[in-house]
Amino acid sequence: MSLSLVRALRIGFLPRIAFVGAGGKTTAILQLARALNKERGTSVIVAATSHMGSWQIPFADTHFMAESPAALEEKQNKFSGVILITGDLDGERTKPLDDQTLNRLHEYCEEHSLPLLIEADGSRQKPMKAWADHEPPIPPFVNQVVQVVGISAIGKPLNNENVHRPEIFSRLSGLNIGEAVTGDALIKVLKHTEGGLKNIPVHATRTALINQADTAGWQAAAHGLVGPLLSTYGSVVISSLKHETIYAVHEPIAGIILAAGESTRFGKTKQLLDWRGKPFVRAVATTALESGLSPVIVVSGANAENVEAAVKDLDVAIVRNEDWKSGQGSSIKAGIKSLTTDSSSILPAGNIGGAIFLLTDQPQITTSILRALVQKHAERLFSIVAPMVLDRRANPVLFDRDVFADLLTLQGDVGGRAIFHKRHVEYLPWHDDRLLLDVDTPEMYQRLISDESL
Repeated sequence: MSLSLVRALRIGFLPRIAFVGAGGKTTAILQLARALNKERGTSVIVAATSHMGSWQIPFADTHFMAESPAALEEKQNKFSGVILITGDLDGERTKPLDDQTLNRLHEYCEEHSLPLLIEADGSRQKPMKAWADHEPPIPPFVNQVVQVVGISAIGKPLNNENVHRPEIFSRLSGLNIGEAVTGDALIKVLKHTEGGLKNIPVHATRTALINQADTAGWQAAAHGLVGPLLSTYGSVVISSLKHETIYAVHEPIAGIILAAGESTRFGKTKQLLDWRGKPFVRAVATTALESGLSPVIVVSGANAENVEAAVKDLDVAIVRNEDWKSGQGSSIKAGIKSLTTDSSSILPAGNIGGAIFLLTDQPQITTSILRALVQKHAERLFSIVAPMVLDRRANPVLFDRDVFADLLTLQGDVGGRAIFHKRHVEYLPWHDDRLLLDVDTPEMYQRLISDESL
């Protein structure tokens, strides 16, 4: 089953979404409106703070022209299905709604718990664009902004045929008019405060929707944008809306290292055992960082000072679990709760797509498996992704952020597998039995350090 646009955009209960950019913006709005109407059985309001082409009107179930709050009030009882509300027709396009009418429309949607989707700029059907001084007009009540861009302009000349307002795009990107549009140039524009970030409310989540990835080549080009954009956008969605297909949803994935145990069975602090010249906990943290997990959190507990000292110079956040004696469940909960704090070292939970839990007694874990788990999750936003080695479940395991609430119910010395029965688990076949080895006893440690294949 393909990933829906509702799921891909992480649409909340009362979405107030502004769509900006080019390369399929109107298509995205109308596909999302149809999906919300079908999945939630509610009317969906679509409005515009910019001009819309009159050819777009028939895609809605009903079109109302509301040039004032009073005109809007007269039509309220006729709202059903996908409702497009614009200003009056002006030739071949509609006028934008004024602020007063738009605010009243927002109030109505609040009163009746209706989704509100807003087209906040125009692009004259070009795949890419830059923004004039007066745009994009994004209302302050918007809680999500979707920046749409058509990847098909990559490699084509920077001119009026491929880019709306190429002169401004040139200034923001550093490209000369007529030069081929590059991925680096597009990234500069999308991350520029006068470009893709312009007028986005501080509280709104940001989504980059890379559209027109209709071929394998365009999909590869889109994937090349992901890393740089994830430092600025909460997620990067790769799509071919023409084919109603979402190829991937890339989001920051946290790495949570469970390093709070007392290692009673082993007889000494396992977190500090040597692995190729590094303490276990440092080796695992280094692998997590090299894999691109962000943020990386080390949950300490027993022997906290020594464990924390082993990673103090790494780019990790330390979370001390004072309740470590109650078992692994408390460390899992401490790691999840840390993701809800808004600090310089830990991202707000709304920007985290999921978390991979790593055990400190598996220092042999590779960047390959971590990246593979992240990639598999991006394909469908699976609730749980776990490796399957020789028909056995293995660690580490990735949990989508929608599962965090379940993880917070864990009690005692149990791990994330205690909730596997509640959610779909997507197993990732992995031909590396090193994932099945953990260090519970001195004998297992000797096997680990003596195995040359590791």
